Amino acid sequence: MDKKIFSLNSGSGVNKTKLWTPPAYHKGKENYVDFYAFDPATGRLRRKKIMLDHLKSVRARNSYARSLVEELTQKLVRGWNPWVELKAGAQFTSWKEVCTLYRQYVTKLYNDSSFREETMRDYLSRLGILERWEGIEKFSIYYPYQIDEYVISQFMDYLLIERNNAPLTYNNYLSWLHSFFKWMKTRRYIHDDPTEGLERIKRRQGKNRTVIPDGHLIAIREYLEKNNRHFLLACYILHYMFVRPHEMSLLRIRDFQIEKKTLLLYDNQTKNRQNAVVTLPDHIVRLMIDLKVFDNPGHYYLFGDKCKPSEEWRDSKQFRDYWNHHVRKDLKLPAEYKFYSLKDTGITNMLRSNTDPISVRDQARHSSLLITNTYTPLDIKEANPLILSYKGVL
Repeated sequence: MDKKIFSLNSGSGVNKTKLWTPPAYHKGKENYVDFYAFDPATGRLRRKKIMLDHLKSVRARNSYARSLVEELTQKLVRGWNPWVELKAGAQFTSWKEVCTLYRQYVTKLYNDSSFREETMRDYLSRLGILERWEGIEKFSIYYPYQIDEYVISQFMDYLLIERNNAPLTYNNYLSWLHSFFKWMKTRRYIHDDPTEGLERIKRRQGKNRTVIPDGHLIAIREYLEKNNRHFLLACYILHYMFVRPHEMSLLRIRDFQIEKKTLLLYDNQTKNRQNAVVTLPDHIVRLMIDLKVFDNPGHYYLFGDKCKPSEEWRDSKQFRDYWNHHVRKDLKLPAEYKFYSLKDTGITNMLRSNTDPISVRDQARHSSLLITNTYTPLDIKEANPLILSYKGVL
């Protein structure tokens, strides 16, 4: 019998749980199919023998043996090991099935408000990229445990080089993969986390915040005054109240307290899962009254279809779509001007206008002044007067 040993991932180093010999059919005094597979408990190849003498018909026995050899070969090629299977059956849940179960898990957490919509969308998008990566087929991934550190390093190189993703995106994928494999490990689909040996890319520069110049802000306001005042309201709320797009999509008309000039944000809406109150500027109130927003029932979403009040909820994606397909396109604005740039610009300009940082911090709902200070333009930071007159003994 051919005792040659086959390994699926020879390029990644030998993984002994993937070693095997081709199944063979033996006829004679005993009729059986046998093959060898590596047994981790003994550290050696161990013979697996399947008797067929219970099949009395020679024709039926031969037919069954041929199909059994073919089935066993396919399973071995995919990474199946009869000795490992006895100890860790969960490991032999197929890769495709595990991905399906993970999708159900993420969706469940979103439905239970444990995940934000953006988190669910990001996780499922990254899973889709991994599933469609050609390496899944190249390395014959059929079971999750076949994805080792070498396979993941190849996937990360694919993201960084072939997809030309930025270091920040690379690091975000690595963080997600670590949580994904941790989820699999706790459910015993895998024994080890293949991301443990991979390091994040160190970034020299801080977070890049794009600030839109005043001239372009004026052009945006004039364009929307003429073409879409409801989207102008969305821009105002992002720029002056620092309400994030997803939070904006969940706003209802009853959340606005006109008498107090405040907006109530509830924990199931906010990024940090905490209730908050932000100030409602006068010019935003006037625009809402002018648009007859408060003529609608209080339970209506402020930004339904086409950014108008509606009983039906609309995804925050509509803000980005209108910005990209109309505002930025028609005004020929640079690609780095994102819809979310209005928030960064609003915080920066509020600090530039000498609004005290604590007020800006509270309006932006930052956890500390350190975060707020990252928006402060360098050209408006002043010297400390106490240090100017200080002179020691030297």
